[in-house]
Amino acid sequence: MKKYPIYTIQSFNCNAVASDFYINTFENHLTTHSFIEEPHRHDFYVLVLFTAGTGIHEIDFDKYKVQAGSAFVLQPGQMHHWSLSHDVTGYVIFYSKEMYNLYFGQKDIDNFPFYFSVRAKSEIILSSDETAALQPYFELILHEAISKKDWSHDKIMNLLDTIHIELARKYSNSSANVLVPYSNKIKQLSQLIEMNFIEQKAASFYADALNISLKHLNRICNESLKKTTTQVVTERVILEAKRMLMNKNLTVSEVASRLGYDDYSYFVRLFKKNALMTPVAFRNVKL
Repeated sequence: MKKYPIYTIQSFNCNAVASDFYINTFENHLTTHSFIEEPHRHDFYVLVLFTAGTGIHEIDFDKYKVQAGSAFVLQPGQMHHWSLSHDVTGYVIFYSKEMYNLYFGQKDIDNFPFYFSVRAKSEIILSSDETAALQPYFELILHEAISKKDWSHDKIMNLLDTIHIELARKYSNSSANVLVPYSNKIKQLSQLIEMNFIEQKAASFYADALNISLKHLNRICNESLKKTTTQVVTERVILEAKRMLMNKNLTVSEVASRLGYDDYSYFVRLFKKNALMTPVAFRNVKL
């Protein structure tokens, strides 16, 4: 039966600069790692910039058009795959949260808006000028990773940080990703949900953890996300259910159990209400 893997950076014959870092041109990456065109997950962060070519990039069941200037920022655990034209070019970088946070000390990778929010999108579309301005940073990182000169790690980390800063500016200024009210609370809620959504489904748990009333938390979610707290938690549960359903080694009953639902029928009803189809129908459509 089909099982979708979770890859480590070591799966990609990492550069010797650091065991938790990898960079390659996209065309070379596809040539040496053709298996990544099938749906899969990572336990690290992924940064991709396309400079030419076309295709489709599917991330957590949302489809994005690939074109010159398409940048993608993926968090650990996201499921994705792509179907790309033969003339695609660009760059791909893998790195761990630990590597980034250890180097910068007080600075956390999750501070970037595309990595912390429950509403964050993985896609950032750059203009031709913006792409041309960022491309030299990728080239410099690639050169440093290959040359292995003194201070290469320091230069790579600072170039990587610069790329993130430029992408964050573009992301925050985009009309589609305008900063929402209570952004700090939304970030805290997102982090709490990520750590607890399997064991804790009740909105009251998250209100208590944030030291605010449930009424106030619902107001924050409504004003920022146009959803209730319960809807935000449930969406995260359903996303994980969809990811698990891609593994045919798991029965629907086992998926329900792993997500903390002892009542199989309730889980099926909840999934159908949110995904507009049953878990079995979803699996049949996607596999």
